[in-house]
Amino acid sequence: MKKDLVVIGGGAAGMMAAISASNVDVLLVERDNKLGGILNICVHNGFGLQYFKEELTGPEFASRLESELKETNVEVMLETSVIEIKKNGERFLVVITSKEGLKEVDAKAVILTSGSYERTVGGIALVGKRLNGIHTAGSAQRYLNSDGYLVGKDVFILGSGDIGLIMARRMTLEGAKVHGVAEIMPAPNGLTRNIVQCLDDFNIPLYLSHTVTNVVGDKNVEKVVISEVDINFNPIKGTEKEFNVDTLLLSVGLIPEINLLDDFKMALNKTESASVNQNYQTSIEGLFVAGNALHIHDLVDYVVLEAKKASQCALAFLREADKKEREERKIISGTNIGYTVPNLVDYNNLEDSFEVYFRTAKKAERAKIVIKQDDKVIKEVKKRYVQPAEMNKVILKAEELIKNREITILMEVL
Repeated sequence: MKKDLVVIGGGAAGMMAAISASNVDVLLVERDNKLGGILNICVHNGFGLQYFKEELTGPEFASRLESELKETNVEVMLETSVIEIKKNGERFLVVITSKEGLKEVDAKAVILTSGSYERTVGGIALVGKRLNGIHTAGSAQRYLNSDGYLVGKDVFILGSGDIGLIMARRMTLEGAKVHGVAEIMPAPNGLTRNIVQCLDDFNIPLYLSHTVTNVVGDKNVEKVVISEVDINFNPIKGTEKEFNVDTLLLSVGLIPEINLLDDFKMALNKTESASVNQNYQTSIEGLFVAGNALHIHDLVDYVVLEAKKASQCALAFLREADKKEREERKIISGTNIGYTVPNLVDYNNLEDSFEVYFRTAKKAERAKIVIKQDDKVIKEVKKRYVQPAEMNKVILKAEELIKNREITILMEVL
């Protein structure tokens, strides 16, 4: 099978990437039995305000994109897994498997929109026994919203990520008692609106600078012990608090799912995903990454806008006449900046402007984002409030930049 473009992953990013490239021969591959990805189990509202200019639930947002996709000639393969991506000269060989068996797709370009997965109990080396009743927040969300099963009646949540906050509210609405949320950091890890709407409005306690130091039980969770931590995240003796619960939910981070890129041995960003330039292209010519497979987003609206841009850049790549040899320089995360996406700029394939997404490394009530090249300040943007849990962006214009020089982005606290 020959295709111009293969899009891997049929969530919001994948659908938008396929829609935006639908004037060429596109194959969209999704391992689930339906499109939509994580949106299908996010039954709460709050989606679509940026992109559709109205408030939607997750399934409604996914349905809108799927309706747009059906108006195109994009070929969609459901219940199909990509097991390998190989470089085949200037093209790619994408190996897929489904009920029909193993197939190889010869493609000129690939966009990886495979999303992310949750960090598990093993990934955080949780102290205590591995008992029944310990779930990731996303798993509990799927059991409840998709399958109709409530995983517990007395719940404690470790981690203040957005999924955990939303599940605190969801479990409460379904009749469970959420005893609290512990966050090891001194500041919440979720959006401010979720702290207010999911915890404050339901009087659910948030224990900052706390972590779980023991999980007690025989076969099932019976008790969770939390302790305050010092500045080095070590538990402080004598600060223990006990909660009699039957369920511990983990909301301790999402990790981009890029295992399909392992064989390429490419450079990685601080996001634990591939290093990309402003065109969302990796160091491998013709291989693009977008959505949560690239970095974790706060809003699905930003996911689809990013995927749209990546798709447009993939189309430009397919038009060979437009291609120029790359001239890339680093975009450096300076003082108080956690990471940037992209973290490279290709000066030979630069449009009029491009967006740089970033997260700060610390909270500040008033701050100034400074963009520098060779110690020369080329742009400053003042922010009234920033925190690591909320993504920010700056728009850089080509005319502002000194060609073929590295860019440093830093934050000054005012």
